[in-house]
Amino acid sequence: MRHHEDLRSFLRSGALKQGPVALVLVEDEVEVDSTLRHHLARGFRTIVAFAPPAFDFGAGISAQEAERLHRVDHDTLAEDALTGVVNACIAAAPGTWMHYGYNAEYLFYPFCETRTVGELAAFATEERRESVLTYVVDLYARDLQAHPSAVSIQDAHLDVAGYYALNRTGRDDAWLDRQMDFFGGLRWRFEEHIPKNRRRIDRISLFRAKPGLTLLPDHRLSDEEMNTYACPWHHSPTAAVCSFRTAKALKRNPGSTFDIPDFHWRNSAAFSWESRQLLDLGLMEPGQWF
Repeated sequence: MRHHEDLRSFLRSGALKQGPVALVLVEDEVEVDSTLRHHLARGFRTIVAFAPPAFDFGAGISAQEAERLHRVDHDTLAEDALTGVVNACIAAAPGTWMHYGYNAEYLFYPFCETRTVGELAAFATEERRESVLTYVVDLYARDLQAHPSAVSIQDAHLDVAGYYALNRTGRDDAWLDRQMDFFGGLRWRFEEHIPKNRRRIDRISLFRAKPGLTLLPDHRLSDEEMNTYACPWHHSPTAAVCSFRTAKALKRNPGSTFDIPDFHWRNSAAFSWESRQLLDLGLMEPGQWF
């Protein structure tokens, strides 16, 4: 794993030219290695872990896997850390397909067990699309007594119901073409603990960088066409980011942890760690990609 002392030195290295690239902001030391290995398995040619220097991870990464990994010292808990990192990478590598996320978040897309993320990016490019809409699907441990942080790979569960979408409006209150705001999961069930501007579960977290493009604080992009869920002429593939991040925050926050003894409810199901389950639940779709 190559080590860079700061973002600036990493950008000078030229590593972003080897795409598709996964940008992982490491906010704590929870499931960092599993996150990196998951994205290595998806076929990313370069994976970049941005993390404070004190964080210790990588022991579970083989020497062969480490050849595609870069570690960049960075304050990932600083204000606007995500947009700062992603926008700097966009500016440095126009034309490169990028995915961004956090540790304990795992990208799934249709047929990801047999097809690489590069194949998905190539199909999107053939459709004259420069982005793939992703939904954040909350994961949580079934047994919070055994897993008080709410994180467990072996005991991971997800909601199989409770998802919905509303038409997105622009500044003039008119509906935006092929754009919707999506809700569900823990942010819906425990919305009293979630600020209103953070309740959406849609992200444009897989896209092709281009000059002038920026990631906005609400996980949309500055190019409105790249925020759409489909082509004008037919459905397009969508993907899912299966994430323990909300569950971690709800159990870590003193204002919510004592109000939530258990995340499990009648619409909980064990997560199979397979794309077929997400497809069957309608949490992503293949579009015209078969």
